[in-house]
Amino acid sequence: MKIILICIVVTSVFFSSLHAQKPVKIGVAGLSHSHVVPLLRNMDRNDIEIVGIAERDTALSNRYAKRFGIDQNLIYQSLDEMLEKTKPEGVITFTSIYEHLKVVEACAPLGIHVMVEKPLAVSVKHAKRMAELANKHGILLLTNYETTWYPSNYAGFEMINNGELGDLRKIIVYDGHKGPKEIGVNNEFLEWLTDPVLNGGGAVIDFGCYGADIITWILKGQKPLSVYAELKQYKPNVYPKVDDDATIILSYPNMEGVLHASWNWPFNRKDMHVYGNTGYIYIDDAETIRYRLDEKSKESTIKIPLAKAPFNDPFTFFASAINGETKVTPTDLSSLEINLTVVEILDAARESNKTGKKIKLNK
Repeated sequence: MKIILICIVVTSVFFSSLHAQKPVKIGVAGLSHSHVVPLLRNMDRNDIEIVGIAERDTALSNRYAKRFGIDQNLIYQSLDEMLEKTKPEGVITFTSIYEHLKVVEACAPLGIHVMVEKPLAVSVKHAKRMAELANKHGILLLTNYETTWYPSNYAGFEMINNGELGDLRKIIVYDGHKGPKEIGVNNEFLEWLTDPVLNGGGAVIDFGCYGADIITWILKGQKPLSVYAELKQYKPNVYPKVDDDATIILSYPNMEGVLHASWNWPFNRKDMHVYGNTGYIYIDDAETIRYRLDEKSKESTIKIPLAKAPFNDPFTFFASAINGETKVTPTDLSSLEINLTVVEILDAARESNKTGKKIKLNK
């Protein structure tokens, strides 16, 4: 079996610069999402320059400023003030999911590109408005997932695309952990992550989005014919307002996708099983693939090398896309087009759980 490890280029095309680019000026919208920590921990970098941080919670911004030695002059209580005074080229968003729309409404008319944390939006209504603004004003609107930077996913995609598994029949995606409270997320993060309005749901949103993104990407943007879901509350005393477990079934003409999203697992997992009619692959983690390509062969394991910049880091990728060094295509994991479908799937999952019926998706 031959795996082409230029696989990252499957969904993005990288054009090398003839000369070094200046750091891209980046603003940060919000600090309540703990995924901001890797960015604050590594602010001294040559691809981006953090020119401003907007956070209305002064106790939170003071805490991070002290922890990471951030100049208080970079911090603003208002997003509009930060945008006006610092004029960033792009904004990276670490607010509640509900507030993603507000960030795009502020940035798009100014021509400022936006990257949000997954998922794109709390609802199709919000997502469509965000897309309308992004398209009208010609900005990038990208969605960041941890698994976008797993080289194993791209190597697996290459095997699927080369027909090494035969015709696809089933993709099962597992994403979850013990639960946000159990793993000790920050209080300001937990507050909105477990709010049905600010997050749009519980585990179904927090982890269901990963599988919806991956499967839509593997199928090159194809929407499922229908969505069926069951959401559970196994820990109502811990998470009284939202689900803590979700099973989502996506029906396609010739295959099925199953998303298992949970705050009930004994440990963190983000893995995937892909079955064709002649073989299978198990993507166990960021670097490991197990595969068996026919009945006579035995299962083999390979380690995939880490990707090189800009495909190894969301912030480097965002800067590269803003600079025009990287072309974001409609079938990229981070793309607006793929993530509009992700939100449509999540909306349908909630509706299915509410009605007990399969929800058909519009073409």
